[in-house]
Amino acid sequence: MMKTGIPTLDDHLHGGVPQGKSLVYYAHPGVECNVFGMQTVHRAVSEGGHGIYVTSSTDPRMIRDQFKEFGWDAAEYGDRFVIVDGFSGLIGADSPEQYVVSNPDDIESLTQSIKQAMEGAYEPSVIVFESLSTIMDLCGEDETLDAIKEWNKYAMLYDHVVVYNFTAWPYSEDTLAHVKGDICNSVILIGGITEKVIFGQYFGVKKIDWDEITKKCVLFKVLKPGGIRVYLPKILVTGPFDAGKSTFVHALSTRAVSVDRLGTTVALDHGHVDHRGFAADIFGTPGQQRFDPIVKLLSGEAMGIFLILDSANTDDFVRARQMLDITETVGLPVVVVANKQDIAGALTPEEIRKELKMTNDIPVMPAVASSREGVFEAFDVMVERVLEANSR
Repeated sequence: MMKTGIPTLDDHLHGGVPQGKSLVYYAHPGVECNVFGMQTVHRAVSEGGHGIYVTSSTDPRMIRDQFKEFGWDAAEYGDRFVIVDGFSGLIGADSPEQYVVSNPDDIESLTQSIKQAMEGAYEPSVIVFESLSTIMDLCGEDETLDAIKEWNKYAMLYDHVVVYNFTAWPYSEDTLAHVKGDICNSVILIGGITEKVIFGQYFGVKKIDWDEITKKCVLFKVLKPGGIRVYLPKILVTGPFDAGKSTFVHALSTRAVSVDRLGTTVALDHGHVDHRGFAADIFGTPGQQRFDPIVKLLSGEAMGIFLILDSANTDDFVRARQMLDITETVGLPVVVVANKQDIAGALTPEEIRKELKMTNDIPVMPAVASSREGVFEAFDVMVERVLEANSR
């Protein structure tokens, strides 16, 4: 199995893409697509494999620069990373690449170079096409569809995995149906959540022919450096006054800001998390009762709730349950963070569960936010529960 390197996608593909199979990243216009193919070939070569990248609309030097923007230095891959240059011929420029398409607007010329690269690979490889859409624009829709069948069959002979980036511009209905339907072994839809403008992007498996489909759509964000991250747009951090909410947000975040007065949060904390292939924006609420209207306002459209507790201050546990009610968390994943486990009198997570009368399905995680102990473990649990909740 060849892994894509896209967070959660390989799980949805039941381990990755089998050798000899093909995959198309089928993107709606206006959403980011090329990085999916780039991250897939990066995963192959960074794990010691071999990758071939077929460029059709970008100078190979710019391709290598784009890899660097995401934190992947193609120079480190050596001869395990090869570019088939289908761009320089369009502008009559010389190319230093080993495989150069002499006539990029002639599908036979392109096929010849691709076959040479496939034959030259000394082991099963991942072959990524930068833009199937550009090839169609240059060579014609029917000609490209016929060529894809030939490329897929040829790749199967050498146990290569073929990956296409495709943007669904206004091609013929037959062309779009073939690309989305029968021309590849698997189809990954990449779309946008829209309301006049795109404000969120997602991917999900449309088709695989080697196992059952996992019907899940996953929000994502593209980071530079970093590449694709599963994205949780809003996680709320709430809890009583002085439970350690701001400390938790700052401990978890790559960057964070607080609106406070004399060291006490009076509006909100905001942080951004980038951890193990996942990105999230987290919002911390003030704990005093006079700010309850703000808490309710902030809880709108949250995907999950962290309830932060001072493990030694049982007097505030009633207030903690009240704040959960204010956030209207029914149906949302909740993770209780038993903070300040390092101080005298701190209750254990199980003791806190009994005090709060929490059911066993709500995790209670021990933590010392001031030293970052347990905060990322709590975040991992939150991610797992959010993904589960959104797959139902």
